[in-house]
Amino acid sequence: MQAGKGDEKRRDADRPLQLTMKRGYDVLRDPHLNKGMAFTLEERQQLNIHGLLPPCFLGQDAQVYTILQNFERLTCDLDRYMLLMSLQDRNEKLFYKVLASDIEKFMPIVYTPTVGLACQQYGLAFRRPRGLFISIHDRGHIATMLKSWPESVIKAIVVTDGERILGLGDLGCYGMGIPVGKLALYTACGGVKPYQCLPVMLDVGTDNETLLKDPLYIGLRHKRIRGQAYDDLLDEFMEAVTERYGMNCLIQFEDFANANAFRLLNKYRNKYCTFNDDIQGTASVAVAGLLAALRITKNKLSDHTVLFQGAGEAALGIANLILMAMEKEGLSKDAAIKRIWLVDSKGLVVKGRASLTHEKQRFAHEHREMKNLEDIVKDIKPSVLIGVAAIGGAFTPQILKDMAALNKHPIIFALSNPTSKAECTAEQCYKYTEGRGIFASGSPFDPVTLPSGKTLYPGQGNNSYVFPGVALGVISCGMRHIDENVFLTTAEVIAQQVTEENLQEGRLYPPLVTIQDVSLKIAVRLAEEAYRNNTASTYPQPKDLEAFIRSQVYSTDYNSFVADSYTWPEEAMKVKL
Repeated sequence: MQAGKGDEKRRDADRPLQLTMKRGYDVLRDPHLNKGMAFTLEERQQLNIHGLLPPCFLGQDAQVYTILQNFERLTCDLDRYMLLMSLQDRNEKLFYKVLASDIEKFMPIVYTPTVGLACQQYGLAFRRPRGLFISIHDRGHIATMLKSWPESVIKAIVVTDGERILGLGDLGCYGMGIPVGKLALYTACGGVKPYQCLPVMLDVGTDNETLLKDPLYIGLRHKRIRGQAYDDLLDEFMEAVTERYGMNCLIQFEDFANANAFRLLNKYRNKYCTFNDDIQGTASVAVAGLLAALRITKNKLSDHTVLFQGAGEAALGIANLILMAMEKEGLSKDAAIKRIWLVDSKGLVVKGRASLTHEKQRFAHEHREMKNLEDIVKDIKPSVLIGVAAIGGAFTPQILKDMAALNKHPIIFALSNPTSKAECTAEQCYKYTEGRGIFASGSPFDPVTLPSGKTLYPGQGNNSYVFPGVALGVISCGMRHIDENVFLTTAEVIAQQVTEENLQEGRLYPPLVTIQDVSLKIAVRLAEEAYRNNTASTYPQPKDLEAFIRSQVYSTDYNSFVADSYTWPEEAMKVKL
């Protein structure tokens, strides 16, 4: 018996000690503390939870196995999402241990495409708060509301107003599922500590009539508030966040509509530590895929002509980063712009066309107006075709055949989410380009076996290759502002991790199983550049940056709650009369 207790103490000594003043049910109901049946007998006795758990002791690996068995028993992805979210609610470390055990399996459940379905059903799925809901009626009191959040140290915030959720449009308050899922990947893929992350929903109403008429809708029941009142809310939010959590608090904007996304990014980017993942993150992962594809096409990015189906946040973000990459290769800005073409809902973006936004005007060329995408492809003769307009099936068999006729290795990126909005499937791309197409998508597709018997594994250009590593790097070195070079550097690092074997298999991105290593490499490279460019604020600069950043990474292993008990010399402990 004593030997068993000694073994237990040795195991506890191997784990970091965590102190808590909580006792009894409060421990089991706190997801930061709860270990379920992994609590040792001594921990149970000291924390006053002995008897509240079955008389069974499980290791964390056994708990992971139990969750996996329950996961496989379910057949509906939404039910699987609910299973994982309920786990996150009760045992945080086990949740992230499960995600890390097979990130390729679980990422499509906790994020795209399943999170889109979860957002549509968010009112039914809502169980307990996982973030902060701030409404337009809370103006003047946001600083007070931030104090309601139990954690005083927050390093990263993901905020949305729910107006443009994935390719699903205005989901209002239901959009909270996106910041929650995004921050789960901050931790699972980048190692950012989950208790230092805060999801925020800014509820200004919704223009979605279906939601306004839904008696179970959990948000404000009126049309979206716009104009000065909206801007005042955003200004107050940014000021309140930085006043409470510091100027280095990373604020990621997510799923804002086009009209606000660019405007807010330009307004805040040089004042706060902020970026927009839909614009800059999407751009980075797309350019990473293009840089990897160049190893197949055996030429430079500046040798290509790029045509976008779509001219919104994602398209313009990618276009601007491609422009930067071409300039880095030595092409002039004017010459690079001439290689980039946009197609929006009204057709080809050309000079003289009515109602072009400032962002679109940059890529408007002298050309006759055209509306049909098939005709545009034949006329422009692109070597790269990128879909980001959330129009399912936009890349028709004829377009894919024409791309194959124009290019030995046509680059086809169907980046729209969720899967139902993809411009074409991987199978369609390979079929109609005779297996010569270089394909990437925003949502995952199953492997495709060609008539030759060769199996290709389509690359998924998921932003999760970008934002976790960027967040880890920014937080670790205390970067004050995030410029476009951060995202070009990130794209280069991701592309460098793609092996020749990956390319032979059709992958333009590193396997998802390596995403934590990729995130670490991104973070180290960004921190190196931040210290070189004097944009870091964490000083003194660590001698070994990689070791320092590794030390910041969240551990999914359980801590020990056994009291740090010890004795004094016997003489010192004598009771003095």
